[in-house]
Amino acid sequence: MSIYSPPAGWLKAPTGPERLWVGLALVWCIIMSMAMPYWHFYGKQNSSGESYTVSAADFGTRVREFVEANTVGEDSGVPVVEIPPGGDGYLQARMWAFYPVIKMKKGQTYRLHISSADLQHGFSLQPLNMNFQVLPGYDHVLTITPTSTGIFPIICNEFCGIGHHTMTGRIIVE
Repeated sequence: MSIYSPPAGWLKAPTGPERLWVGLALVWCIIMSMAMPYWHFYGKQNSSGESYTVSAADFGTRVREFVEANTVGEDSGVPVVEIPPGGDGYLQARMWAFYPVIKMKKGQTYRLHISSADLQHGFSLQPLNMNFQVLPGYDHVLTITPTSTGIFPIICNEFCGIGHHTMTGRIIVE
């Protein structure tokens, strides 16, 4: 805030190129304001929006039962679990890993339940642009149909403590 008032008549209407740039900025704001709701409904990048409240202990029980019933191998001490086509799979974020390694088949549709055992984590499936917040107490359900094969790393993109840099997981698609 100034000690002195500005001189009278200091504020003038934009002229010339300044007027053009103000007009372009206004048009761009209108375009972006219309694009946001359009991409929300027609962009196909939003999650299914399905989520439920669940206790961390109950979700942990579901994960253990899923692992016991569907384990097909092991990778560095972590079970590799295949989701039955059209079925439900469970992935738990916990300090500092995603458990278990998930295995899917290309072209099949799955429901992947994700929750946290302890605190807030991030779920970022690479190289796809899938990013979600994983919170304890919430079962977030993603409907996924893999369109390509490979090993897709999962990265925690929400700082979760001293071991955050090691928090990774994998989804294998065959």
